[in-house]
Amino acid sequence: MPEGDTIFRTAVVLRSVLVGGTVTGAAAQAQPGMRWVPDLDRLVGAAITSVESRGKQLLIGFDSGLILRTHMRMSGSWHRYRPGERWRLPKIQASVILETADAIAVCFNAPTVELLTDRELARHPTLAGLGPDLLANEFDADAALKRLRERSSTELGEALLDQRAVAGIGNVYKSEVCFIERVSPWRPVGELDDGSLARVLATSRRLLRANAAGGARMTTEGARGAGRLWVYGRAGRPCRRCGRLIQARRQGELPRTTYWCPGCQP
Repeated sequence: MPEGDTIFRTAVVLRSVLVGGTVTGAAAQAQPGMRWVPDLDRLVGAAITSVESRGKQLLIGFDSGLILRTHMRMSGSWHRYRPGERWRLPKIQASVILETADAIAVCFNAPTVELLTDRELARHPTLAGLGPDLLANEFDADAALKRLRERSSTELGEALLDQRAVAGIGNVYKSEVCFIERVSPWRPVGELDDGSLARVLATSRRLLRANAAGGARMTTEGARGAGRLWVYGRAGRPCRRCGRLIQARRQGELPRTTYWCPGCQP
């Protein structure tokens, strides 16, 4: 499931093979959930100048002043290939195909693809409204805490998924961080003190940064004999700390499944 660490890692990989290259071919095609399909012919001949992540957003910049924005939602992914290399997924699932002389970058199954100008990027309602990025070097913890505080009546689990409060947390980290900090994801933000919220943010940032390096996602570092995750996907199984059965329930307007331990997170 793409979360902030996945998109950050994707940006690192694509940056290494795309930046400095000139676009020789570019195309987009409709996928389920996509509102419109941008014309990427305008990118041919442009040099790729940047690849960066912002929370769960991936932005590819070009010397023509255009920016390609993709959002993976639940099932999207970027792949990189050498020219002539066999793709791991069928072409019909490709949302974006971006080619240079040395590499082919393919975005599969992404429902959000946009081609923006610098001005449109600065005024974009989604990007302009993003909260502090947990993976940014200049992460502003005080601003993130303030934005969470503005959601005082919202349950913590739902507030952490709100990218306008803080960017980068997805459903896995939401459940895992609340468990690690022994906080119920069902408690309204307003019932938690600043220290508890600050620890939730610090743990979220630490785990995202640790997993941004690659490999299988893990939140149980240092716990001898534990698996990769504490509670996510483990409904009905014993808690790794107290032995109570992990519970799961839908939460929020979307809704998304939240996992928690009733013993460790009263």
